[in-house]
Amino acid sequence: MTLRSILIHPDPRLKKVADPVTEFSEDLRRIADDMLDTMYAAPGIGLAGPQIGLMKRLIVLDCVKDRDAPPRPLAMVNPVVTWSSEERSVYEEGCLSIPEQFAEVTRPAEVRVRWQDVTGAEQEEQFSGLWATCVQHEIDHLNGKLFIDYLTPLKRQLITRKMEKLKRERARDGLKPEPKDEM
Repeated sequence: MTLRSILIHPDPRLKKVADPVTEFSEDLRRIADDMLDTMYAAPGIGLAGPQIGLMKRLIVLDCVKDRDAPPRPLAMVNPVVTWSSEERSVYEEGCLSIPEQFAEVTRPAEVRVRWQDVTGAEQEEQFSGLWATCVQHEIDHLNGKLFIDYLTPLKRQLITRKMEKLKRERARDGLKPEPKDEM
């Protein structure tokens, strides 16, 4: 288990479109496992490759909140939303790359997603509720979009200033360096 460092906004890599994964190797499986471990340790319910400096279309998520229910870790390679409902839902979203900042975001209430697992096998599932919100949030990361991009310019600017201050404080305190680009 290797915990990865998570990029903090603003970082230019968080605004770039990630490249498709074309090679399904042991490296990919190891990185997906590391991402799940990093997500659980953070703690979070989703994490995208660009958030750890990996500019590939790989996301992980587990939205099981019930402590008595078994976890349901998912690793999605090259995920694509193939259908979304007209019905909308509003969730207060947060992001591991924008710590301690939350805002309500409106998204489709249900989505169908097609992806490959870490072996390259095709998968497809329909998601609703928190799962639908989370998978859309993580796919946004692969397209260089953050949840704050759904906010007004003023709110986005206020959050960005807070993150710049946090990064300065972390650098001054000698905390974890930013991750290097991978793959």
